[in-house]
Amino acid sequence: MGKKGVLFIVSGPSGVGKGTIIAKVLKQLTDLHLSVSATTRDPREGEIEGKDYFFIQNANFQNMIKNGHLLEWAQVYNHYYGTPKQFVFDYLASGQDVLLEVDTQGALQVKEIMPQGVFVFIAPPNIQELEQRIVNRGKDSAVSIHTRLEACRNEMEQMRNYDYIIENKELSAAVEKLKAIIVAERAPLY
Repeated sequence: MGKKGVLFIVSGPSGVGKGTIIAKVLKQLTDLHLSVSATTRDPREGEIEGKDYFFIQNANFQNMIKNGHLLEWAQVYNHYYGTPKQFVFDYLASGQDVLLEVDTQGALQVKEIMPQGVFVFIAPPNIQELEQRIVNRGKDSAVSIHTRLEACRNEMEQMRNYDYIIENKELSAAVEKLKAIIVAERAPLY
């Protein structure tokens, strides 16, 4: 029987830099596959089916929920988002590792189905620095920033449900820590 792949689940508050960290890790660990989510929203300009998202109709998504075909799912602003099980399971069964970026709610859903996954939380050095990062992005209104910071406080309470916590104080150090976790978790047990 061949080696099964490892599922890495990465979460963290909005603005903490998890997407940037993941992108840098994926450039260096080219044999790691980023999971593709399904969504009911329309594709944005430049998005590619099967690479950015699986774009599906609302009724099909409802069927996926009903039939247990999702590792996790949520409704966000009148659209559904979720992780198709089969996409992830196929890679894992073939011995390939998968990285899944989800919020804490999604991570807890995944943990119910796949507790053997490796759960990594990306944390800000502190709330004030996270607020500054979000403000500096220039993409959010004051109300949106307040909402994101409140969500961050709630998400930080979920850190105890993770196997690893990486503080993103300095980007290159956070990238190296995530890489080290992946390499260590891939090592065979003797």
